[in-house]
Amino acid sequence: MDDRRFDRLVTLRRDLHRRPEPAWREFYTTSRIVDELERIGVDDLRLGPEILDADARMAVPDEDEIAEWHERAREAGAREDVLERTAGGFTGALATLERGDGPTVALRVDIDGLPITESDATTHVPADGGFRSGNEGYMHACGHDAHAAFGVGVLEAVAESEFEGTFHVLFQPAEEVIGGGRAVAESGVLDDVDRLLAVHVGLDHPTGEVVAGVSGFLAVRQFEVTFTGESAHAGASPGSGRDAVQALATAVQNMHAIRRHSDGATRVNTGVVEGGTATNIVPESARIEGEVRGETTHLKEYMSDRADTVVENAAAMHDCESRITTTAEAPSAESDDELADVVADVAAGVAGVDSILQRDDLGGSEDATYLMNRVQERGGLASYVGIGTDHPGGHHTPTFDVDERSLAIGVEVLAGAVGHCW
Repeated sequence: MDDRRFDRLVTLRRDLHRRPEPAWREFYTTSRIVDELERIGVDDLRLGPEILDADARMAVPDEDEIAEWHERAREAGAREDVLERTAGGFTGALATLERGDGPTVALRVDIDGLPITESDATTHVPADGGFRSGNEGYMHACGHDAHAAFGVGVLEAVAESEFEGTFHVLFQPAEEVIGGGRAVAESGVLDDVDRLLAVHVGLDHPTGEVVAGVSGFLAVRQFEVTFTGESAHAGASPGSGRDAVQALATAVQNMHAIRRHSDGATRVNTGVVEGGTATNIVPESARIEGEVRGETTHLKEYMSDRADTVVENAAAMHDCESRITTTAEAPSAESDDELADVVADVAAGVAGVDSILQRDDLGGSEDATYLMNRVQERGGLASYVGIGTDHPGGHHTPTFDVDERSLAIGVEVLAGAVGHCW
């Protein structure tokens, strides 16, 4: 990659890093990406509602919050035409190159940030370099700014190559809340895809290391539980109340006691527990935000069924009502060896790559699995690629950052794989 192109990708990545936007609110991000896509020139460009099944979106914030970020993006300089087309939180983009007869290949990158306050220490490169997050309380703590740069860089490289066929780049919103992958998959916009590549930077792999086929995705279901009882005076008439917090406490304890399955790894976590209003009032309401995961979709369903049973019985035990709502979920998936082999072969010839892993397990969850499964179910192949980067803090921490040398490596590996994966 020449210096001019590399500098342009660094500039894009830093601009996006300075303006992180959470799921379904990536208005400025989408606008900035559209600028780059129009500079490169594409044969088709679809945004938001054109690439999303509205009924399949998950973890969508309320209208007021969406409107607030919409206005914030306008103030930051987002284009009015893009803001109009993405109104209501229908963010993201799909860019397409038509290059004659040949395979249809797609690259998926995600673009949303996280609700984390970024470090302002002088040892933190974005803070020292003047591109720390300006949206206080939010940051790109997982590298999605780099992913967007990968997408732009690969599109430009493929556009200038001898690639024959159709090439899509999907800039997907709402990965961090596991909310966008299903909406894209069920829209059908990628149903023509023969080969799908998805990518993530870092994942505890150093700069220069490439994972050709990431697998080991844990299927996940995130949920919210509300318990409803009846308030009463805690001193004078405690027996006339129905304690929602007791129901919550029983549910939390027993969800963590669900017996593990012999077929593979399972997880459960109650990340948010809250309820009650005062020390002298029997609490009438309480809520949990939690999740279950499984090594396979079947194991996730096993955990889900038992978690639901625990909640229902905990509520009944304390004469309360419960309501369980699934807020987001994603299946498991596996990378195809045949496509991972192509990535590994290409990576072996890319400058800066000094280590190649054929396989590695993610150990977490990702909604790219919806897209991978969709392509595979239609006879195509999919692989999730890891591009290593030296990051001083772990993913989802205030000190996370990307070694920008990995931008060039990622673009070269992915663009090369696009040209050779048939």
